Amino acid sequence: MDRILVYPGGIPLDTDLLNTNRDSMIALGYLAQAILGTDTVVDGLVCSPTTPASLSITVGPGSIVQLSVVDTVAYGSLPADTTDLLVKQGINLAPTSFTLTAPTTSGQAINYLIQAALLEGDINPVVLPYYNAANPAQPYSGPNNAGIAQNTRRVQRVQLQLKAGAAANSGFQVTPPVDNGWVGLYAITLSYGQTTITSTNITKLATAPFLGWKLPTLRPGFASGVGTYTSNGIFMVPTGVSQVEVEVWGGGSGSYASTQSYASGGGAGGGYARKRVTGLVAGQTIPITIGTGGAGGTTSGGAPSPGGTSSFGIYVSATGGSLNGLATMQDPRNGATPGGYGVGGDVNLTGSAGQGGTLNQGGLGGGAPMGGCQNSGTTGVAGTSPGGGASGAGTGANSATPYNGAPGASGLVVVRW
Repeated sequence: MDRILVYPGGIPLDTDLLNTNRDSMIALGYLAQAILGTDTVVDGLVCSPTTPASLSITVGPGSIVQLSVVDTVAYGSLPADTTDLLVKQGINLAPTSFTLTAPTTSGQAINYLIQAALLEGDINPVVLPYYNAANPAQPYSGPNNAGIAQNTRRVQRVQLQLKAGAAANSGFQVTPPVDNGWVGLYAITLSYGQTTITSTNITKLATAPFLGWKLPTLRPGFASGVGTYTSNGIFMVPTGVSQVEVEVWGGGSGSYASTQSYASGGGAGGGYARKRVTGLVAGQTIPITIGTGGAGGTTSGGAPSPGGTSSFGIYVSATGGSLNGLATMQDPRNGATPGGYGVGGDVNLTGSAGQGGTLNQGGLGGGAPMGGCQNSGTTGVAGTSPGGGASGAGTGANSATPYNGAPGASGLVVVRW
C-alpha cells in the first residue's frame, strides 16, 4: 500500500490526508479483487416481510462489492480518476423498507423486482472553519469567509430500488428486467386482493450474486458442497462457484439367461470419467443423465440389454457396458465385453468385461472402475452400483435347469464444488 511521507516542521497539506484515504481505498479494493474477483458480489441484504405483516418489506443491512473507477469526480483537491478500475464496497448499516401495491383487477398478479447497485456520493455539508493566510489570527467561516457549506464525507452505500412489473393474469405475470449497471436480488409476487406479504411471496433470484461462502467454511480443494445423482436431474451452479469436479459412471449391462446346457457369462461394467469443469456461471443449469442398468435376459426368451450412458451436460460422460456379440440366447457362455468407457474426462477409465460361464456356474459380472461388480449365483445376480455388470446364471447342480439373467446396475454422477 502506498504511504505519504511527512517531515518534522513541514506544513501539513490537505492532500496528505486525501492521498492517505485514497491509497487505503485502492489497497482494500485490490485485496477484495484478489479474493472475490471483479464480478459483483452481495452479502446480507436479506429481504423479509414486516412484523406485523403488511404490504411492506424490509431489506436488511448488508454490502455490495462492485467494479467501478477510483473517483468519478474530484476528491477534495485531488482530481477525478475515471481511468483506473477499482473494486469498491458499498455498505448499508440500516435496513431499507419498501411498500408494494397489489393488482386492482380480479384474477391478476404482479411481480416486483428488487435490484441493487453501488452508490457513491458526498454528504454531510458543514460550514468549516478556515484561517486568513494574511492574518492567521482572523478566523474565516467557510472558504474565503464566504460562509459556504462543504461536504465532509464521501460515502459508498448499497443503492436499492423497487421496480414494478406489469399486472397480468395470475401465472403469466413477468418479473421486470434488471437495469444496466444493477444486479437483481429478489422477485416479490402479489395477487389481487392481497393485504399482507409473507415469506412465500419473496423469491431470491437464481442469478442474484449473493456470497455463497465465508472464509471459516473454506478448506483446500473441493467438497464445500456435494451433489449425488442416481436419477436424471439438473445441476444449478451455486452463487460464488465457477468450477466443479464431476465423477461419472455409466450403467452396467445385463446378463443372458442360462440354458439347460450352458451357464451364461456376466455383463460388462460401465465406464468411468472424472473431470474438473471450469468457466461456469452462477445460476447456470446443467442437465444430468444417469445411464440405466441393462435388462437381464429371461428363460422365456427375453434378451438382455447394454447399460446406458451417464453424462454431465456436454462436458463429460461415461458409456454403459456393452453386450458380447459372441454370446447368444442359445449359447450364452461368453461374458459381455467390452466394458463402458469415459469420454471427455481428465481421467477416462474402461469398465471390466464380464467373465464367461463355466460348467454349471455363471460368469462374474464386470466391475465399473471404483464402482461395483458382482459374484455369480445360480440365478443371475444384479450388478452392484455404480455401474456394475450383472453376473451370469448357472444351470443348477444337475446342469439341466435354466435360470434368468439379471440387470446391470445403474450409473451415478457425483458433483463437488
